[in-house]
Amino acid sequence: MDDIFGKIGSKMTLSQKIERRIEAAIRDKKLPVGSKLPTERELCESFGVSRTALREALRRLSARGLVEITKGSGMYVTGLKIDDAIKHLNLYYDMQFDRNLIAQIIEVRRLFEPEIARLAARQRLQHDLSELQDNIEKFKECNPDNIQLEADLDNKFHLTIAMATHNPIVQISMEPIYSLLPRMRNLIYANIEGEKDITLDYHIRIFNAINIQNGTDAALLMAEHLKRTMDIYYKYLHGAFSL
Repeated sequence: MDDIFGKIGSKMTLSQKIERRIEAAIRDKKLPVGSKLPTERELCESFGVSRTALREALRRLSARGLVEITKGSGMYVTGLKIDDAIKHLNLYYDMQFDRNLIAQIIEVRRLFEPEIARLAARQRLQHDLSELQDNIEKFKECNPDNIQLEADLDNKFHLTIAMATHNPIVQISMEPIYSLLPRMRNLIYANIEGEKDITLDYHIRIFNAINIQNGTDAALLMAEHLKRTMDIYYKYLHGAFSL
């Protein structure tokens, strides 16, 4: 492993250099997920650095989810999990949230969600259908004054369809977007009369298409659903932000 744990030059901060060296080894699978790193003393000797610089690099790698440090056991390569990737995107969207982001999010949803619904119709399993049915029933029973719960259920419906594709890339791409739906729905839909019934009708029809594995209808209905969302955005959003 001399090519991984060789001497560190002095052009960059030592801890940054160590972090990048170990990260590159993980990316290149020279350090596969689950492998144990050498001890701190061994790493310090291999890199030719102080324990302070090494520990700072390891702390950052641990915070990023690439390395797990277990007291009494050692340091292991963990790799990034789906949840880690989603958390980073969630933070980005939360920090960028404004009317422009909402417009961009709706555009992305119109591009991708019809095809996600089509794929879900082909790939869905029985437990996916059960979750969608349960979601629809809860949405029906939701008190119309409980706008937050209604928004959360709307979010869950679309997320469940994405999960029903059984494609982890779809989940990573769309879950952070769906996490914004309650916030967007509260902002735009809160005062729109009859919105719950219209949304429920779309959800039922989309579910029925997915249930019978009619991908064409699922995609068309999702496209209609999201076009209406865009129309409402253009009609109401400019009054929702006092910019």
